[in-house]
Amino acid sequence: MKIYIDGSAGTTGLQIHDRLAARRDLELVTLPDELRKDPSARRDALNGCDIAFLCLPDDAAREAVSMIENPAVRVIDASTAHRTAEGWAYGFPELSDEHRAAIEKGARIANPGCHATGFTVSVYPLVKLGVVPADYPLTCFSLTGYSGGGKKMIADYQGPEKPEGLNAPRIYGLNQAHKHLPEMQKICGLTRAPVFSPIVDDYYKGMATTVTLHTDLLPGHQTAKTIREALDDYYRWQKLINVAPLNWGTPMIDANAFAGRDDLMLIVSGNDERVTVTALFDNLGKGASGAAVQNMNILMGVDELTGLNV
Repeated sequence: MKIYIDGSAGTTGLQIHDRLAARRDLELVTLPDELRKDPSARRDALNGCDIAFLCLPDDAAREAVSMIENPAVRVIDASTAHRTAEGWAYGFPELSDEHRAAIEKGARIANPGCHATGFTVSVYPLVKLGVVPADYPLTCFSLTGYSGGGKKMIADYQGPEKPEGLNAPRIYGLNQAHKHLPEMQKICGLTRAPVFSPIVDDYYKGMATTVTLHTDLLPGHQTAKTIREALDDYYRWQKLINVAPLNWGTPMIDANAFAGRDDLMLIVSGNDERVTVTALFDNLGKGASGAAVQNMNILMGVDELTGLNV
């Protein structure tokens, strides 16, 4: 099986390469540094592989797809470009049997965004089960390590002239137009977009995405306990998603606790009136490269944990 990573020098591409390098069932197609951005060389590599990972800016990812003329080439796109596009499978197999089947059969798979992963893993099942109405006024805050911002942000945080402001958490996406919002709303079937506050902090990797709920606005008699039980039942047979005991981690949850891992933990906390659901994972693992490799494994028909860190 020939694998080509277009954008292999970026953070996500390098992490995918690390997970694939030791595998004997794969042949990694690489280009010399001087040809990595050469259109002709890229076109040949894209059409000569079995599976192409796109670890590129959105426009470059669309360009890469347009270069593919070989109908046998399957694509896993780690950019935002195709996450809500028709004809693309959304690469989150744990959400439903339908999502998993679409990945298994898919020629085009869109890898979820990191913040979107943390939001969707909590909200999708609760909406599907009728625990949370589709028009619920959801709010979400999501802590991430600075590696999620790519090479430039990493250089800013690790540079010798690091600005004082980078020593503290920084809230961004203040205009409520973050690029992950469209997939968060569409994939979860929401009739209104959530209020979403992403936050980057001075640690390399790890993510804690928290959704808040008022139980008096939910149908039935929901509590932290019933919400935790619903999520536990929903994900009981999944290999990479675990639901922690109620109020796990009290009094504090460390956002980098799953750094270096490719699985995810859901933590339900609170009481009978107010509930938080936190997804704890690695923004470079289940939030990016680990998820991409998992999707590739499913596409190939091998154990989805192959080459992953769990």
